[in-house]
Amino acid sequence: MKNGLFLSLEGVDGAGKSTHIPFIEQQLQQLGVEVVVTREPGGTPLGEKLRELLLHEPMDTRTETLLMFAARNEHIKQTIAPALAQGKWVLCDRFSDASFAYQGGGRELGAETIEILEQWVHPDLWPDRTWLFDLPLEIAMQRLHTSRVLDRFEQEQGEFFVRTQQFYHQRAQQQSQRFTIIDSSQSIQQIQQQLQTQLQELVAQWQTP
Repeated sequence: MKNGLFLSLEGVDGAGKSTHIPFIEQQLQQLGVEVVVTREPGGTPLGEKLRELLLHEPMDTRTETLLMFAARNEHIKQTIAPALAQGKWVLCDRFSDASFAYQGGGRELGAETIEILEQWVHPDLWPDRTWLFDLPLEIAMQRLHTSRVLDRFEQEQGEFFVRTQQFYHQRAQQQSQRFTIIDSSQSIQQIQQQLQTQLQELVAQWQTP
């Protein structure tokens, strides 16, 4: 059986990526693809417990980073890898690129530590396609502060998000073969038209013997 594809969505808080997950899921199902939708941190019972700690409990940056990768390791072992092996596609709201951006950049831990943890936890597993939802930070912050009660990441100050976005851009340049940058200041309809075209292409390539 052919392995499924691993898709991830990334972007700073307020970029709007989560809005499009149901649309992507629906499009894939209409194209005959069985898809598992998941998220990070989370995706398993243990991961969801760790998510609550990570989003709401104050902690040292190294503790935060290690807990992110602990949740990710469980997520890969229990959810992502089994689904891919069964030929299902995995659609994940954030993966290791988020650690690179948020802990490496936002928390100023740096790239090297994140790269070491990536190689330890998932040396042979990377998303086949990553959509980076990108827009001016002032728009993202405006959206964020009018949408919901903020978690401890969302409550960070502007410089944190400047560093986070810079690291996302750096990551997209370094691994441009799997990244597609989406201008999320566009209308939802414009973005979904782009996603629809790209998903059709991905499925056609995957189904080709």
